[in-house]
Amino acid sequence: MQAVQQRYGGNAAAIAKDWEGALSVFQGEAEQKKLKDVNEYINHKVHFETDLKVWGQEDYWATPIEALMRGAGDCEDYAIAKYFSLKFSGVPVSKLRITYVKARIGGADSNVTQAHMVLTYYATPDAEPLVLDNLIGEIRSASRRSDLVPIFSFNSEGVWAAGGSAPQSGGGSRLSKWTDLVEKMKSEGFE
Repeated sequence: MQAVQQRYGGNAAAIAKDWEGALSVFQGEAEQKKLKDVNEYINHKVHFETDLKVWGQEDYWATPIEALMRGAGDCEDYAIAKYFSLKFSGVPVSKLRITYVKARIGGADSNVTQAHMVLTYYATPDAEPLVLDNLIGEIRSASRRSDLVPIFSFNSEGVWAAGGSAPQSGGGSRLSKWTDLVEKMKSEGFE
């Protein structure tokens, strides 16, 4: 709390305390309930807005505290906030991946896609992932999200090519925005 307050001032400590309280509740829950509650919590607390409008930059990866303080973020901010909320609630990061996808927009017959990020959860390493998204609030299996085409995924342990079962060497540290995000979180007092 102190590091967050020193870094951001204002109501940052109150927002961090609210998040910490929610995480304390989630910690005592079964894993499937954690997924549902974290998904709903972040989708409720953060409203979609472009990085340009929120941060004045084309592509900014916000920490969960930054996204919660602004009450706004884009798709990767939702995925990041859900990833760390579940991690801090006791879900092993080996079950979580931030997944870069191409999202089909404009209906089932549309060929129009746009870049998008979601959080995916793997109950076991070879399980079909569940998708936590800000576009569709219901958590669905990947096979029920035909509007999403995975490109790659990552977490603190590795990077996976779409359809790959083994992480590529180097982990998420190969992604500069991820590395920058982890460093920002350390300065906020999170490991």
